[in-house]
Amino acid sequence: MVYISTILLSYLIGSIPFGVFAGQIVGIDIRQHGSGNIGATNVLRTLGKKYGIAVFLADALKGLIAVRLAVWFAGADPFYRSSLGILAAIFVVVGHSFPIWLGFRGGKGVATSGGACLGLLPVPTLIGGIVWILVFFVFRYVSVASIAAIAALPLAVWVLSERGNSADYLVFGFSVFIALLVIWRHWENIVRLASGTEPRFDRK
Repeated sequence: MVYISTILLSYLIGSIPFGVFAGQIVGIDIRQHGSGNIGATNVLRTLGKKYGIAVFLADALKGLIAVRLAVWFAGADPFYRSSLGILAAIFVVVGHSFPIWLGFRGGKGVATSGGACLGLLPVPTLIGGIVWILVFFVFRYVSVASIAAIAALPLAVWVLSERGNSADYLVFGFSVFIALLVIWRHWENIVRLASGTEPRFDRK
């Protein structure tokens, strides 16, 4: 019952569409502007820095809250904490990417994945954040930075883990799953990058 409750609660938390709410504040449907995505990058391009940063933080907080709630419910057992935390992390990202309220058309899951991983894997997530910053400032593509950062996550988890118990392998498997999910959600960006039509943030 705890596992089912974790799945449902995490999905519902993840499906809160803060990007849509930001658009409603200024009287637009964010899905009809820019890339049509409800995530922070499209909000930033369409509504400006204030709303973009607010949506990024809110989406990240969804992931962090879902994971920390699950870990708190799990108690002291390491495997139980890992398994319940991972379940929460997966379904909060699924909820963000495929929200039932929006016909299962949500964001790409970068901010929410970051928040979830910060609650579960703080050091590897911080490494991923550093990778994001470095790649973005070199190439100026949010999509490239996001893909590089999430791809770095499993590598960081593998290098830093002791791999001495089943929980370590469970966490590594989770990091691989999240990386593949986020990269898959960026498939349209990858196609645009290949064709040279992906928008970039130019230096000002």
